[in-house]
Amino acid sequence: MSKFGREEVLTFHKGGKVAVTLPKPLRTKDDLCLAYTPGVALAVKEIARDPASVYDCTAKANLVAVVSDGTAILGLGDLGATASIPVMEGKAVLFKSFGDVDAWPVPLAHCRRDGLDTGKTDPERVIAAVMALAPQYGGVNLEDIAAPACFEIEDRLDAALDIPVFHDDQWGTAVIALSGVMNYAALAGKALGDLKVVMNGAGAAGIRICEMCKAAGVKDVTMCDSKGVISTSRTDLNPYKARHAVDTPAKTLQEAIRGADVFIGVSAANVLTGADVQAMGEFPAIFAMANPDPEIDPAVAAEALKERKFVMVTGRSDYPNQINNVLGFPYLFRGALDVRAKTINKEMKVAAAYALAALARQPVPEEVKTLYPNETLEFGTGYIIPKPFDRRLFVEVSYAVAEAAVKTGVAQKPVDLAAYRADLERRNTTRSCS
Repeated sequence: MSKFGREEVLTFHKGGKVAVTLPKPLRTKDDLCLAYTPGVALAVKEIARDPASVYDCTAKANLVAVVSDGTAILGLGDLGATASIPVMEGKAVLFKSFGDVDAWPVPLAHCRRDGLDTGKTDPERVIAAVMALAPQYGGVNLEDIAAPACFEIEDRLDAALDIPVFHDDQWGTAVIALSGVMNYAALAGKALGDLKVVMNGAGAAGIRICEMCKAAGVKDVTMCDSKGVISTSRTDLNPYKARHAVDTPAKTLQEAIRGADVFIGVSAANVLTGADVQAMGEFPAIFAMANPDPEIDPAVAAEALKERKFVMVTGRSDYPNQINNVLGFPYLFRGALDVRAKTINKEMKVAAAYALAALARQPVPEEVKTLYPNETLEFGTGYIIPKPFDRRLFVEVSYAVAEAAVKTGVAQKPVDLAAYRADLERRNTTRSCS
């Protein structure tokens, strides 16, 4: 699964991956007096007088809490809050390296359910904890919280707080996947509304991918879970699945996928066969995003479709067209924080997807190509999603998000968008990705 050995990985993680740095180091007695007593009292009084000044007098404006209860860690499952810390530290590293966003791990213990029908998590405990710590942070990134509790937690926190609350497991994959669907449609010469999409997996990511596709204009989406097609004839659906139930005679994934343009999988390994992808439309797109092993091995799909053009997308870095959430969350928060958005709404997410799709259609800089010597980075079936180390993401996606926030009225400070774009470009030339 990994080219790195156990000792190499554990050595890398020794001592952790995050630490506090001081933008204003203490070197003199005056520095100490300004940073703490007596000088700090003036900052305290200013915030008490004008609560909005907390964005100017503290780190809040560029600080995100990465919150998890450890109930759905990567592909590892429910291993608890303490075990989640390496992932939350890693998320903080990606925030800083790609989006220049300061982020800090916030693992929450004792958030288990108590006879509630919310899976492994008690939403009330998570919500109370995040509400209590929110004053310090400009945004909250929820991470690795199991469904269905994650839906309620995000919705209620987003409604209660005046800072962005974003569950990356729900929306991150959805934003990137939608950008890929957009570019597949461009290659196929079809409008989004003309695509037939079949999905397998109806957890946090699957539900939100479906919602994002519909928000962008996709009309024909059939979802499947472990029991088959999510149809109106079923009586075992939770409210989140029921919203997307369709009236169809198809009962199984194999029946639903016949003639489909796009398959989107966020489920389990090897649920598709070569015969299944052969039954899709003439020019199929296969988004097999289960990790570490996709819904169909790309080699099996290629053998089955060897006489046809097709698009293959996975969640793995060792294949082209990787759905990697780092293409999304650093810039969604960058744009949201810069305009002090009170939420990351659907329009901002769709705008991010459009920006990603547009960037993949542009010529790729040579410095990016050198990082991927075995791939042809030109818009086409093998390249429909930008690469994470493309520094243009910082400008293009962040700007698109901020612009959408301004246009939809959720930005809480005045922004000159032309000046903001110029500032992003300036910052992009000076920031470090290390």
